[in-house]
Amino acid sequence: MITSQEIFETFKMIEEEKLDIRTITLGISLRDCAGADSAHVRKKIYNKITKYAEHLVNIAEEIEVEYGIPIINKRISVTPISFIAESSDEEDYAKFAEVLDQAAETTGVDFIGGFSALVHKGYTTGDSKLLAALPEALSKTSRVCSSVNVATTKAGINMNAVAQMGQIIKETADKTAQNDGIGCAKLVVFANVPEDNPFMAGAFHGVGEAECAINVGISGPGVVKSALENVRGKDFDTVSETIKKTAFKITRAGQLVAREASKRLDIPYGIIDLSLAPTPAIGDSVAKIIEEMGIECCGAPGSIAALAILNDAVKKGGTMASSHVGGLSGSFIPVSEDAGMIDAAQKGVLSLEMLEAMTAVCSVGIDMVAVPGSTSAETVAAIIADEISIGVVNNKTTAVRLIPAPGKDVGDQLEFGGLLGEAPVMNVSNYSSHDFVNRGGRIPAPVNSLRN
Repeated sequence: MITSQEIFETFKMIEEEKLDIRTITLGISLRDCAGADSAHVRKKIYNKITKYAEHLVNIAEEIEVEYGIPIINKRISVTPISFIAESSDEEDYAKFAEVLDQAAETTGVDFIGGFSALVHKGYTTGDSKLLAALPEALSKTSRVCSSVNVATTKAGINMNAVAQMGQIIKETADKTAQNDGIGCAKLVVFANVPEDNPFMAGAFHGVGEAECAINVGISGPGVVKSALENVRGKDFDTVSETIKKTAFKITRAGQLVAREASKRLDIPYGIIDLSLAPTPAIGDSVAKIIEEMGIECCGAPGSIAALAILNDAVKKGGTMASSHVGGLSGSFIPVSEDAGMIDAAQKGVLSLEMLEAMTAVCSVGIDMVAVPGSTSAETVAAIIADEISIGVVNNKTTAVRLIPAPGKDVGDQLEFGGLLGEAPVMNVSNYSSHDFVNRGGRIPAPVNSLRN
């Protein structure tokens, strides 16, 4: 039961502290769309998506108006296309991305995720074709997002896939150079990818999911920062307790939206993702929460400890508020999407190495980070390998969304606009990882994977 006091507190969080629901994501299974005739498969994909998502945007907007809770993005996730297209006669999988884009446009959603492949132990024919199509697909479409899972704690790391993703990211940046390499902002490389993540670019509807599901991703960094302003100078027990209570309230708002959307669309409610997702707006920053704990600038010593406290308390508070928590659920640190992260990177306090270290204790990983356009494919792959290793060894989800900015160098700025924000180009070591990346094969699973 949502109480009147909770409703009052929610209104205050919305009006004064930038609380919003970051996304309602409708997951749709396309498994029954597979077939031999590729044109027929694409028609079935388009028809199924537009049927299930026909009222998604309208109902989300109704809920916004009725409850006064902003819902920033309306999104769709689908079964990984490498699974669905594999049995068809199609060689050019970019055509499947184009039909996803058309369905997204018809339904009015902001993004559609699932132009994806899972290659942590190797490639199938469909996987190989999808990866080959990625640069073309992401340059030709505006709403399609892609993810590739290259590792799990159980399987280890597919270094052949890691090396290939370095090449693909570079090619995608070049194909979208006129827009500062924006294609790379729609492509993420994962370890231990979740099947029910509502956030882009990594969302897809996993094979263990139901026919369809409503998944909601919440937000609220501004709310947490505001709460911590009231306990300045207090001990860490108080800090943790304050964040937990705040996360509980934020999650309750998300659950209200999820249940309403589920009821009105007559689609099962899946999960709430607890992740604190920042925006470029002032006052809506995870970095500023870290600084509110007493760090002068995000990236300075103590930042990792502060982020660990935040991530743990958010999960503890959120899991008390909802029985169905999933997705990524933690704290995001996408540089271009967080005003405080942008500021810290511009000052040179927040380095790529510090970001990597911070990802050991939070959600996702090296996210929306711009590096010089001259960065080699092997160096991009080595950064992926470093970040993915953190996820594999620690049995958690990590990911890389890296943008080698065409024609840009350290100190330059990328301007994407909207939720993607702006990204300062960060420094990368000039020393080569070429021979390491090109060894190929698989890095074996760590011993802590043997839990059966």
